[in-house]
Amino acid sequence: MIPAAFDYEVAESVEHALALLAADPDARVLAGGHSLVPALKLRIARPSKLVDIGRLSDLAYVRDAGSQLAIGALTRHAAVHDDPLLQEHCPIVSTTAGQVGDPQVRHRGTIGGSLAHGDPASDLPTVMLALDAAFVIVGSGGERTVGAGDFFTGVFRTAVGPGELLIEIRVPKLGDATGWSYLKYHRRAQDWATVGVAALVQHENGTAASASVALTNMGGTPLRASAVEAAIAAGSSVAEAAAHAADGTEPSSDTAASAEFRAHLARVLTERALTEALA
Repeated sequence: MIPAAFDYEVAESVEHALALLAADPDARVLAGGHSLVPALKLRIARPSKLVDIGRLSDLAYVRDAGSQLAIGALTRHAAVHDDPLLQEHCPIVSTTAGQVGDPQVRHRGTIGGSLAHGDPASDLPTVMLALDAAFVIVGSGGERTVGAGDFFTGVFRTAVGPGELLIEIRVPKLGDATGWSYLKYHRRAQDWATVGVAALVQHENGTAASASVALTNMGGTPLRASAVEAAIAAGSSVAEAAAHAADGTEPSSDTAASAEFRAHLARVLTERALTEALA
Protein backbone atom coordinates (compact mmCIF):
# COMPACT_ATOMS: atom_id res chain seq x y z
CA MET A 1 0.00 0.00 0.00
CA ILE A 2 0.96 3.64 -0.31
CA PRO A 3 1.36 5.72 2.89
CA ALA A 4 -0.92 8.67 3.55
CA ALA A 5 0.58 12.08 2.77
CA PHE A 6 2.99 13.54 5.32
CA ASP A 7 5.60 16.28 5.64
CA TYR A 8 9.26 15.43 6.17
CA GLU A 9 11.95 17.25 8.16
CA VAL A 10 15.56 16.28 8.86
CA ALA A 11 16.68 17.10 12.40
CA GLU A 12 20.14 18.65 12.68
CA SER A 13 20.43 18.15 16.45
CA VAL A 14 18.49 16.78 19.41
CA GLU A 15 17.30 20.30 20.20
CA HIS A 16 16.14 20.78 16.61
CA ALA A 17 14.27 17.47 16.71
CA LEU A 18 12.51 18.45 19.93
CA ALA A 19 11.52 21.81 18.42
CA LEU A 20 10.08 20.09 15.35
CA LEU A 21 8.13 17.65 17.50
CA ALA A 22 6.83 20.43 19.74
CA ALA A 23 5.57 22.34 16.69
CA ASP A 24 3.43 19.42 15.48
CA PRO A 25 1.72 17.10 18.01
CA ASP A 26 1.00 14.56 15.24
CA ALA A 27 4.63 14.26 14.13
CA ARG A 28 6.50 10.94 14.49
CA VAL A 29 10.20 10.25 14.87
CA LEU A 30 11.98 8.35 12.10
CA ALA A 31 15.26 6.63 13.01
CA GLY A 32 16.14 3.44 11.09
CA GLY A 33 12.60 3.12 9.79
CA HIS A 34 12.25 -0.66 9.94
CA SER A 35 9.37 -0.45 12.41
CA LEU A 36 7.68 2.77 11.31
CA VAL A 37 7.83 2.48 7.51
CA PRO A 38 5.82 -0.79 7.33
CA ALA A 39 3.20 0.79 9.61
CA LEU A 40 3.07 3.80 7.28
CA LYS A 41 2.58 1.57 4.24
CA LEU A 42 -0.31 -0.24 5.94
CA ARG A 43 -1.67 3.13 7.15
CA ILE A 44 -1.64 1.85 10.70
CA ALA A 45 0.40 4.98 11.38
CA ARG A 46 -0.71 8.24 9.72
CA PRO A 47 1.51 11.03 11.10
CA SER A 48 1.29 14.54 9.72
CA LYS A 49 5.09 14.81 9.70
CA LEU A 50 8.16 12.62 9.99
CA VAL A 51 11.09 14.02 11.93
CA ASP A 52 14.18 12.18 10.68
CA ILE A 53 16.81 11.84 13.42
CA GLY A 54 18.85 9.22 11.56
CA ARG A 55 21.75 11.61 10.90
CA LEU A 56 22.37 12.52 14.55
CA SER A 57 25.65 10.61 14.76
CA ASP A 58 26.33 11.83 18.30
CA LEU A 59 23.57 9.45 19.46
CA ALA A 60 25.38 6.39 18.09
CA TYR A 61 27.88 5.03 20.64
CA VAL A 62 28.64 2.49 23.35
CA ARG A 63 30.51 3.92 26.36
CA ASP A 64 31.83 2.65 29.65
CA ALA A 65 29.85 4.36 32.45
CA GLY A 66 31.35 2.76 35.52
CA SER A 67 29.09 -0.05 36.71
CA GLN A 68 27.00 0.38 33.56
CA LEU A 69 27.39 0.63 29.81
CA ALA A 70 25.68 3.53 28.01
CA ILE A 71 24.29 2.85 24.54
CA GLY A 72 23.23 5.72 22.29
CA ALA A 73 19.72 5.31 20.94
CA LEU A 74 20.83 5.57 17.30
CA THR A 75 23.37 2.75 17.56
CA ARG A 76 22.60 0.26 14.80
CA HIS A 77 21.84 -3.34 15.75
CA ALA A 78 24.93 -4.49 13.83
CA ALA A 79 27.13 -2.10 15.82
CA VAL A 80 25.57 -3.31 19.09
CA HIS A 81 26.27 -6.90 18.06
CA ASP A 82 29.91 -6.14 17.17
CA ASP A 83 30.76 -3.83 20.08
CA PRO A 84 33.67 -5.17 22.21
CA LEU A 85 32.49 -3.48 25.43
CA LEU A 86 29.08 -5.16 25.22
CA GLN A 87 30.62 -8.48 24.22
CA GLU A 88 32.83 -8.35 27.31
CA HIS A 89 30.53 -6.86 29.94
CA CYS A 90 26.93 -7.50 28.79
CA PRO A 91 27.01 -10.18 26.09
CA ILE A 92 23.29 -10.95 26.27
CA VAL A 93 22.67 -7.56 24.59
CA SER A 94 25.24 -7.98 21.83
CA THR A 95 24.18 -11.57 21.15
CA THR A 96 20.47 -10.73 21.01
CA ALA A 97 21.12 -7.78 18.68
CA GLY A 98 22.68 -10.28 16.29
CA GLN A 99 19.38 -12.20 16.21
CA VAL A 100 17.25 -9.22 15.16
CA GLY A 101 15.78 -9.59 11.68
CA ASP A 102 18.26 -10.09 8.84
CA PRO A 103 21.55 -8.34 7.96
CA GLN A 104 19.73 -5.54 6.14
CA VAL A 105 17.57 -4.81 9.17
CA ARG A 106 20.53 -5.01 11.56
CA HIS A 107 22.60 -2.57 9.50
CA ARG A 108 19.78 -0.03 9.31
CA GLY A 109 17.61 -0.52 12.39
CA THR A 110 18.54 1.15 15.68
CA ILE A 111 18.35 -0.09 19.26
CA GLY A 112 16.47 3.02 20.36
CA GLY A 113 13.94 2.71 17.57
CA SER A 114 13.27 -0.92 18.43
CA LEU A 115 12.78 -0.14 22.12
CA ALA A 116 10.68 3.00 21.64
CA HIS A 117 8.43 1.14 19.18
CA GLY A 118 7.25 -1.11 22.02
CA ASP A 119 6.43 -4.24 20.02
CA PRO A 120 5.69 -7.09 22.48
CA ALA A 121 7.16 -9.57 19.96
CA SER A 122 10.50 -7.76 19.82
CA ASP A 123 13.62 -9.32 21.34
CA LEU A 124 15.56 -6.42 22.84
CA PRO A 125 12.77 -5.07 25.09
CA THR A 126 12.64 -8.45 26.86
CA VAL A 127 16.40 -8.47 27.39
CA MET A 128 16.28 -4.92 28.77
CA LEU A 129 13.53 -5.90 31.19
CA ALA A 130 15.54 -8.86 32.47
CA LEU A 131 18.56 -6.59 32.92
CA ASP A 132 16.59 -3.86 34.74
CA ALA A 133 18.00 -1.42 32.19
CA ALA A 134 17.44 2.33 32.43
CA PHE A 135 16.21 4.60 29.63
CA VAL A 136 17.16 8.26 29.30
CA ILE A 137 14.38 10.36 27.76
CA VAL A 138 14.67 14.02 26.84
CA GLY A 139 11.89 16.54 26.24
CA SER A 140 11.07 20.20 26.69
CA GLY A 141 11.25 19.74 30.48
CA GLY A 142 14.77 18.27 30.36
CA GLU A 143 16.03 14.74 30.89
CA ARG A 144 14.45 11.96 32.90
CA THR A 145 15.42 8.35 33.49
CA VAL A 146 12.86 5.54 33.43
CA GLY A 147 13.48 1.95 34.54
CA ALA A 148 12.67 -0.89 32.18
CA GLY A 149 9.83 -2.04 34.44
CA ASP A 150 8.01 1.25 33.85
CA PHE A 151 9.11 1.89 30.26
CA PHE A 152 6.86 -0.54 28.37
CA THR A 153 3.27 0.46 29.02
CA GLY A 154 1.22 -1.39 26.37
CA VAL A 155 1.15 -2.73 22.84
CA PHE A 156 3.30 -0.28 20.83
CA ARG A 157 3.25 2.07 23.82
CA THR A 158 6.15 3.21 25.97
CA ALA A 159 6.99 5.92 28.47
CA VAL A 160 8.31 8.15 25.66
CA GLY A 161 5.63 10.81 25.51
CA PRO A 162 4.61 13.30 22.81
CA GLY A 163 7.46 15.67 22.02
CA GLU A 164 10.07 13.45 23.70
CA LEU A 165 13.04 11.39 22.47
CA LEU A 166 14.74 8.30 23.83
CA ILE A 167 18.43 9.19 23.68
CA GLU A 168 20.28 6.56 25.73
CA ILE A 169 19.98 3.07 27.21
CA ARG A 170 22.00 2.04 30.26
CA VAL A 171 22.66 -1.62 31.00
CA PRO A 172 24.56 -3.15 33.93
CA LYS A 173 27.90 -4.87 33.61
CA LEU A 174 27.45 -8.56 34.33
CA GLY A 175 29.89 -10.20 36.70
CA ASP A 176 31.59 -13.55 36.26
CA ALA A 177 28.99 -15.20 38.50
CA THR A 178 26.13 -14.24 36.18
CA GLY A 179 25.08 -16.67 33.46
CA TRP A 180 22.76 -15.57 30.69
CA SER A 181 20.67 -16.79 27.77
CA TYR A 182 18.17 -15.47 25.25
CA LEU A 183 16.18 -18.09 23.36
CA LYS A 184 13.23 -17.66 21.04
CA TYR A 185 10.97 -19.79 18.91
CA HIS A 186 9.82 -18.60 15.50
CA ARG A 187 8.31 -20.55 12.64
CA ARG A 188 10.60 -19.15 9.93
CA ALA A 189 13.93 -17.34 9.90
CA GLN A 190 13.46 -13.58 10.37
CA ASP A 191 9.92 -13.97 11.77
CA TRP A 192 9.02 -12.15 14.98
CA ALA A 193 9.39 -14.34 18.04
CA THR A 194 6.37 -16.51 18.74
CA VAL A 195 7.75 -16.66 22.28
CA GLY A 196 11.15 -15.66 23.66
CA VAL A 197 12.87 -15.94 27.04
CA ALA A 198 15.71 -13.89 28.51
CA ALA A 199 17.34 -15.42 31.58
CA LEU A 200 20.06 -14.13 33.91
CA VAL A 201 21.20 -16.50 36.64
CA GLN A 202 23.43 -15.79 39.64
CA HIS A 203 25.63 -18.84 40.22
CA GLU A 204 26.51 -20.03 43.71
CA ASN A 205 28.42 -23.28 44.11
CA GLY A 206 27.21 -24.49 40.73
CA THR A 207 23.52 -23.87 41.43
CA ALA A 208 21.15 -21.00 40.75
CA ALA A 209 20.95 -18.70 43.78
CA SER A 210 18.68 -16.20 42.02
CA ALA A 211 17.41 -15.46 38.53
CA SER A 212 15.92 -12.69 36.45
CA VAL A 213 13.63 -14.01 33.72
CA ALA A 214 11.62 -12.06 31.15
CA LEU A 215 9.25 -13.21 28.41
CA THR A 216 8.66 -12.07 24.83
CA ASN A 217 5.15 -12.10 23.30
CA MET A 218 3.36 -13.45 26.36
CA GLY A 219 1.27 -10.31 26.84
CA GLY A 220 0.90 -6.73 25.66
CA THR A 221 4.41 -5.88 26.90
CA PRO A 222 7.51 -7.88 27.77
CA LEU A 223 6.84 -9.53 31.14
CA ARG A 224 8.93 -10.64 34.09
CA ALA A 225 8.37 -14.29 34.96
CA SER A 226 8.12 -13.47 38.66
CA ALA A 227 6.83 -16.92 39.65
CA VAL A 228 9.92 -18.51 38.08
CA GLU A 229 12.21 -16.06 39.86
CA ALA A 230 10.52 -16.75 43.20
CA ALA A 231 10.79 -20.51 42.69
CA ILE A 232 14.53 -20.29 41.95
CA ALA A 233 15.08 -18.09 45.01
CA ALA A 234 13.20 -20.67 47.13
CA GLY A 235 15.55 -23.44 45.98
CA SER A 236 13.42 -25.12 43.33
CA SER A 237 15.10 -26.98 40.49
CA VAL A 238 15.22 -25.47 37.02
CA ALA A 239 12.47 -27.80 35.81
CA GLU A 240 10.24 -27.04 38.79
CA ALA A 241 10.73 -23.29 38.37
CA ALA A 242 10.18 -23.33 34.61
CA ALA A 243 6.80 -24.99 35.10
CA HIS A 244 5.57 -21.60 36.40
CA ALA A 245 6.75 -19.61 33.35
CA ALA A 246 3.26 -18.88 32.05
CA ASP A 247 1.79 -17.96 35.45
CA GLY A 248 0.15 -14.54 35.36
CA THR A 249 0.61 -14.08 31.60
CA GLU A 250 -2.04 -13.38 28.95
CA PRO A 251 -0.67 -14.65 25.64
CA SER A 252 -2.70 -14.01 22.52
CA SER A 253 -3.91 -16.47 19.90
CA ASP A 254 -3.11 -15.60 16.29
CA THR A 255 -1.94 -17.18 13.05
CA ALA A 256 1.47 -17.94 14.59
CA ALA A 257 0.27 -19.84 17.65
CA SER A 258 -2.60 -20.36 20.07
CA ALA A 259 -2.45 -18.99 23.59
CA GLU A 260 -2.12 -22.55 24.92
CA PHE A 261 0.84 -23.28 22.64
CA ARG A 262 2.53 -20.03 23.67
CA ALA A 263 2.16 -21.02 27.32
CA HIS A 264 3.73 -24.39 26.53
CA LEU A 265 6.57 -22.71 24.65
CA ALA A 266 7.20 -20.36 27.56
CA ARG A 267 7.69 -23.30 29.93
CA VAL A 268 9.93 -25.21 27.50
CA LEU A 269 12.07 -22.22 26.54
CA THR A 270 12.40 -21.05 30.14
CA GLU A 271 13.78 -24.41 31.22
CA ARG A 272 16.23 -24.37 28.30
CA ALA A 273 17.28 -20.77 28.92
CA LEU A 274 17.86 -21.35 32.65
CA THR A 275 19.85 -24.50 31.87
CA GLU A 276 21.96 -22.63 29.33
CA ALA A 277 22.53 -19.75 31.74
CA LEU A 278 23.67 -22.17 34.44
CA ALA A 279 26.08 -23.80 31.99
